[in-house]
Amino acid sequence: MESESESGATADTPPLETLSFHGDEEIIEVVELDPGPPDPADDLAQEMEDVDFEEEEEEEGNEEGWVLEPQEGVVGSMEGPDDSEVTFALHSASVFCVSLDPKTNTLAVTGGEDDKAFVWRLSDGELLFECAGHKDSVTCAGFSHDSTLVATGDMSGLLKVWQVDTKEEVWSFEAGDLEWMEWHSRAPVLLAGTADGNTWMWKVPNGDCKTFQGPNCPATCGRVLPDGKRAVVGYEDGTIRVWDLKQGNSIHVLKGTEGHQGPLTCVATNQDGSLILTGSVDCQAKLVSATTGKVVGVFRPETVASQPNLGEGEESESNSVESLGFCSVMPLAAVGYLDGTLAIYDLSTQTLRHQCQHQSWEQMPVGSPAPDRTPLLPYPAAVGHRAAAVGGGHRRGLHLQPGRHCAPLGRSDRPPAY
Repeated sequence: MESESESGATADTPPLETLSFHGDEEIIEVVELDPGPPDPADDLAQEMEDVDFEEEEEEEGNEEGWVLEPQEGVVGSMEGPDDSEVTFALHSASVFCVSLDPKTNTLAVTGGEDDKAFVWRLSDGELLFECAGHKDSVTCAGFSHDSTLVATGDMSGLLKVWQVDTKEEVWSFEAGDLEWMEWHSRAPVLLAGTADGNTWMWKVPNGDCKTFQGPNCPATCGRVLPDGKRAVVGYEDGTIRVWDLKQGNSIHVLKGTEGHQGPLTCVATNQDGSLILTGSVDCQAKLVSATTGKVVGVFRPETVASQPNLGEGEESESNSVESLGFCSVMPLAAVGYLDGTLAIYDLSTQTLRHQCQHQSWEQMPVGSPAPDRTPLLPYPAAVGHRAAAVGGGHRRGLHLQPGRHCAPLGRSDRPPAY
């Protein structure tokens, strides 16, 4: 009977199970409660337990297709803050060259990988005209000394010149593979260097031509001296030649230990033309007297002055001079290196004045002084699809974005920068 009453009570009331312990131990009662409706949080917890996070981290994406948006101004984001005043976005590929008109600084010409060149207005980015007809990447572009003409050149060697006010093509010429191009500082005369070692000089638009035959290697960079009578040209074999533009002969030739031990990448002259600065892949910048043709100084970054002996199969880290220039109000020279180093040298003492370190070096245009006589130090610029004018006090510099690697004028293995 007792067992029957117990079984009946069990059927009428919720199951109750009592565990008894001896001594000081507690008595624990375990009571089963009505579970009620399911809690969504429990389902979520169960789903979280079923997720293997280690496998999810190894996957490149996810089924939801979530994308993390870059935060403005945060290092590592796709694009940083945009400080440009005007953006010109008609190029569909990397921009390789840019130049401002020297007379008013109101117009820009840009050329790029899309085989196109454009002349546009800096104030509002409005297109004035397209320099059409190129069939290869436009790597050189620039205005004449009086801003009446604009020239463009592509990698295949096709050069074209337009009259700026009429927007009409007035001259064209097909040379060899183009390395560099520059206008004469005082006349409508265009110079260019090609991969066959020739330096060309044309009167525009009548087309009268003169050539200066160098060594049997590319003429990688060149610059007309301020007097307009001479030009300095650097070559892939490390030699440097100063040419008499009227007579057509070389005045000075630097080679061997006087020259560079690798291809030249860039060349610059000071304001009065008395000094020439050359840069090379040998990581040296040489200061040369334009009068005597003698090397009067050599600049080399301290970081690569000496390297430990390398084991078999090991290679030294490559570095080179990528851009350089003179300050026009102080006796200073700036040299930009491929490893991101910007070095400012004192020409009077030929010592390092200051050194800056960037993450990577793209191209260093060297500014002339502003009207308030404040010298503009060189700054790094990146190269990309868009060209943007950046406000800089009384003058404007050019900033190209988003960044892609770019070499200075005259490098045969990479597109030149300007």
